[in-house]
Parts: sequence; C-alpha cells; structure tokens
Amino acid sequence: MGINLSLLSIEILTAILGLAILVLGLVVPSNARRGVGYVTCLFLLGILGASILTWDNVGTVFGGMYIVDQYSIFFKQIFIIAAILVVMGSMRYVNEMGSQSEYYSMLVFTLLGMMVMASAGDFITLYLGLELMTIAFCILVCFRKLETKSVEAGIKYILLAGMSSAVLLYGMSLIYGLTGTVQINEIAGIVKQGTASPLLLLGVVMLIAGFGFKISAVPFHMWSPDVYEGAPTPVTSFLAVGSKAASFAIILRVFVGALPGIFSSWSMVVAILAAVTIIIGNLVAIPQTNIKRMLAYSSIGQAGYILVGLVAATEAGIKGVMFYALLYVFSTVGAFTVVSSVFDAIGSEEIKDYAGLSQRAPLLAAVLTMSMLSMAGIPPLAGFVGKFYLFSTIVDNYLWLVFIGLVMSMISVYYYLRVALVIYRDKPLDETPITVSSSVAITLIITMVITVILGVYPGPVAEISNTAAHSFFFLP
Repeated sequence: MGINLSLLSIEILTAILGLAILVLGLVVPSNARRGVGYVTCLFLLGILGASILTWDNVGTVFGGMYIVDQYSIFFKQIFIIAAILVVMGSMRYVNEMGSQSEYYSMLVFTLLGMMVMASAGDFITLYLGLELMTIAFCILVCFRKLETKSVEAGIKYILLAGMSSAVLLYGMSLIYGLTGTVQINEIAGIVKQGTASPLLLLGVVMLIAGFGFKISAVPFHMWSPDVYEGAPTPVTSFLAVGSKAASFAIILRVFVGALPGIFSSWSMVVAILAAVTIIIGNLVAIPQTNIKRMLAYSSIGQAGYILVGLVAATEAGIKGVMFYALLYVFSTVGAFTVVSSVFDAIGSEEIKDYAGLSQRAPLLAAVLTMSMLSMAGIPPLAGFVGKFYLFSTIVDNYLWLVFIGLVMSMISVYYYLRVALVIYRDKPLDETPITVSSSVAITLIITMVITVILGVYPGPVAEISNTAAHSFFFLP
C-alpha cells in the first residue's frame, strides 16, 4: 500500500523538531541552551508556513485511519500558533527554571499529539494522539518538581486523565462491539442504518464523559482549577488553549462525523451540558481571589460556549467552533503571559496584588484588560464576534440556551471588570516599574492586536473557517 508522505509532512517535521531539541539538550552545554527557545520558535514558524503552503494538499492515508483535510489543517495551525506564542512568552521563565531542551521538546511532542488528534480517522489514531498529548502534558504540569503545588497538580492530572481515558476507551469499545469497526466514516454508515440501542447510547454517554474531562465541562471539571493553579503558568496557558482546541477538534469529528444518525439522542444532552458548564464556570469564577483560579473557572465557562457549536452540529456550528478556538488562543495566551510576567516580578497571583498595575506596567495592564473583555464578549473585540457566530447557529432550536449564554456573558463582565478596576483604580503598594523581555513584549502586542483585528475585521478568517468547515463534510 503506497503512502503519500506529503500528507504527513507537518507531523513528520514536528516529530523531527521534538527529537532534535531533545538531542540538542544532550550535546549542548547547559550554559549554552538559552537559545533553544528561539530555535524552537523559528522552526515552529517554518512548520506553520509549511501548513499554509500545503492547505490544498488533502487526502487520507493508512486506509482512512488518518484524514488530512482543511478542517484538520486549520486546527493544526491553531495549535502551532498557540505553541509559538507560548514559547515566545515563556523563554525568560524557562531560562530561569532551567531544563530548556526538556521543556521545549515536551511542548513540541504535545503539539504533535494534538495534530494526530485533529486528523484521526478512527478510534485507535484518536487514542494514540490523545495519549501522546496527555502524557507530555503530565510531564509539563509537574515540571517544577521541587514545588509542592506543581507536583500535586501533576499527580491530580495523571490520576484523572487515566480515569477519563478508561471511560473513553470503554465507550469506544462499546461502539466498536456494536458496529464492528473503529473507523469514523464506517461507524456513521452503520449507525445511520440502525436504531439507537441502549448499549450504543451507553457508549455515547461514556464518550461524552471522557471528552468532557478533556474540555473541563461540568461536572468533569474538578481537576481544572487545581491543575491550572499548580502548573507552571506557560504550561497552564498551553493546556487551556491547545488541549481544549484539540479536544473540540476530535469531539466534532466523532459526534458530527460518526454519530449524526442518532443526533436527536445526544444533542439535548450536549445542550444541557453546555448550559450547566456556562452557568457553573461563570458563577464560581466570581468569588475567586487567585487570578489563575479565576481564569481556570472562566475557561470552564468558555468551554460551555464552544460546546454550543456541537449542539448545532452543522457547517455553521463547526465554523463557529473553529473561529472561537482561534480567537481564544490570543485572548488566553495574552492573559496568562501577563499573569506569568507579574508573578515573576511580585511573586503573587492574588488579584489584590495587581493594584496599580497600569502605573507599573501599562502594556501588561492593557493586554490583560483587553483579553478579559474579549473573553466576556464585549464588542468590538474578537470574543463578541465568536459568540455571535456560535449562538446564531442555535437561535431557532435552542433559544433558551442562547438566553443563558447572554445572561452569563453579562455576569462574566462583573468578575473581569473587577480585575480591571484593581489594575486601573487602586494605588500600587510598590511603584517600581515591571519590565518584560522583548520576546514577552512581542507576544503581548501580537495577542492584543489580533484580538482587536479579529473583532473589527473578522471577514478573512471567517471565510477560511467556512472553507475548513465545508471540507469536514466532504472527506477526500
């Protein structure tokens, strides 16, 4: 069987990069590894360029086990952009922490796992990508091995990731037992012909629970605040955007691609899950005093918003998920990069310690405020456009869910603006300016500018999302 390796070029380049960085750490003296971050960033930019050049190079390999379409390429570009921003924003942090090659290679292997997930054409490929991503994240979460919180977060992540994988595997095995295949397109054909048996529904429920953990949907979100708080902040940033986007990529592929025949059986469950996730995520974020925990609960609410696209299960819904996943990268990486920089300077993640940040570091204050207003859905920022695309797809059939989304978005403005008030209204206890490295400054400016541009002029990206969503239903 001939294999078109050009379809795998992005993944091959990423795997080579991950291995090369690991080897680099073995042969280069420790005092000369400070440039590893720049090398990683440069090669990731090259891989992003390669993915743009191969936009029309689509097809399947390994008998349909691996699908390369514009849908998967779009998600891979989201992951690469997130990885580049996280690398740029974390160079100073990683240099101080040491172990540069180990950190960057694990980050690249995490990226590779996400790419495999986005292109998975069957359950086995899906699981391989998921585990590659999860194991690399487990290492990254407890990277500060001498800090209790980091190790505790790593242990919690390992235990709960293992449990969710078991649930997911059980759901997949039930569906395989009933259909006799693990290929997503073949499952779709078999399920469409039959009826929704109780065992099939049990399998679907198991899938929802397993994937629910990965996206931090309520009630599978318990790990999220503790892990977000304990993990190194750049890792938290990548975990919040990359892991979530990859999980949504595969959720859409499984539910909209393999199970449209029983759409009526799972759509209401997902709608209720989305509503509960939006409500709990936003309400529990209100009393948080630690900014990382507040952003963790906020990200739970954001997962609920993105689930709305799955409820629609249409081309427009998929487009909404893809657009939102992209804009979410910039607002979240921007916010967490600010949190990381402030922690480096003052050693605190308490919101009250952000008093007067606007006077000590105007750029950090502006980026954090802009990112949070975008997450809240304030026009004309990107978050408003993303929510508009998502909720407009369900306004005819799930008006109640639209209402909940709007009310909770208004409530979220309260806790986001509370931080902005502390930043701009309160006087700083220490007026010493906070400086950031040039790579961090570039990251912050990019995230802020694109958050504004995507809100004011979303047309070109929306068109690309449209094309990618259209390719989802026409497998090459």
